[in-house]
Amino acid sequence: MKLVILGATGSIGVNTLDVVARHPERFEVVALTGHRQVEALAAQCRQFRPAYAVVAGAAEAGRLAGLIRDAGLRTEVLHGAEALVQVASLPEVDAVMAAIVGAAGLPPTLAAARAGKRVLLANKEALVMAGAVFMAEVRRAGALLLPIDSEHNAVFQSMPHGYAGDMPRGGIRRILLTASGGPFRTTPLDRLTTVTPEQAVAHPKWSMGRKISVDSATMMNKGLEVIEAHWLFNAPADRIEVVIHPQSVIHSLVDYEDGSVLAQLGNPDMRTPIAHAMAWPERIDSGVAALDLFAIARLDFERPDLARFPCLDLAYRALRAEGNAAAVLNAANEVAVAAFLDRRLSFLGIADLIAATLDSVPQAAVPDLAAVLEADRQGRGAALEILARRGVTAA
Repeated sequence: MKLVILGATGSIGVNTLDVVARHPERFEVVALTGHRQVEALAAQCRQFRPAYAVVAGAAEAGRLAGLIRDAGLRTEVLHGAEALVQVASLPEVDAVMAAIVGAAGLPPTLAAARAGKRVLLANKEALVMAGAVFMAEVRRAGALLLPIDSEHNAVFQSMPHGYAGDMPRGGIRRILLTASGGPFRTTPLDRLTTVTPEQAVAHPKWSMGRKISVDSATMMNKGLEVIEAHWLFNAPADRIEVVIHPQSVIHSLVDYEDGSVLAQLGNPDMRTPIAHAMAWPERIDSGVAALDLFAIARLDFERPDLARFPCLDLAYRALRAEGNAAAVLNAANEVAVAAFLDRRLSFLGIADLIAATLDSVPQAAVPDLAAVLEADRQGRGAALEILARRGVTAA
């Protein structure tokens, strides 16, 4: 299988390359992208020798080209958003790992779908911002869409064979998405007013990037996953339920009409869903240790407290509103998390800013990518304007 990894230097990209390295006879890396992580990307190029490497701008491309040249490699260095789209749709490529965080990952992920690739979807924004547009392109081009998020991958594994988006026909009552609860699951509510970025990114189970870690702390990540599950499995909002499961051993469940509940279990390691999607329908070694149920000993479950996690409620609100609401929600969240990480906004201010942004942007349909990007622009602009009115300075 010939593979492109969008976001190769992030945690998903690094774990994907770990799986590739375990199976050199199965996978060939055609292109790697690394935004501004020039040295890390150069090291990956030295190991995997891709035909292409993509970075953000001309300055980064110049530095990377020098490192590539010094290493005696023939990797062609490209830069910019158009280069991401180019490598995601190369005719010789079989599969694209879509792991660029944020709205920047949407155009190349959509390009991979339009080119009919096996799309290994780790980029939430493709479905959160542009679910209807993205799924229409998947169907039109005959692309194979396989989820990488551990929760959606678990649902995929627990669905009936050949599930085609009809929950009643599949005898499915509910999709149950598990959540760890993040670092503040039991923190007294009055202490959330003083949460620092360092505390918010200290996830108890998963090793993730800073933005995703904050989303876990607010449970916005689970809200975004609810929206993703809606598009991936054609599930209405009232058929998707979030369950806090602090051990992070059950990655999600499917509740059937006959009383059966099927779940996928495993150690909290992203190489499991990555290897599953890369090799599907086969199974291959991912490097993940076998699950020891005797060591775990117990599995706990709780209902999420929406007073503690208002971002989860906001995501359900956006899903039910349809149209541009989810794109606006995502844009406002990116602005809010960036301000929090820069210490310009309080932890509790994240949800307040998102709610205010949803209230301020008029609802509209999003029939195409241009409309999606306009919704994203409006959401970011409204969030920044609200911050400015509240006296929060720009970054």
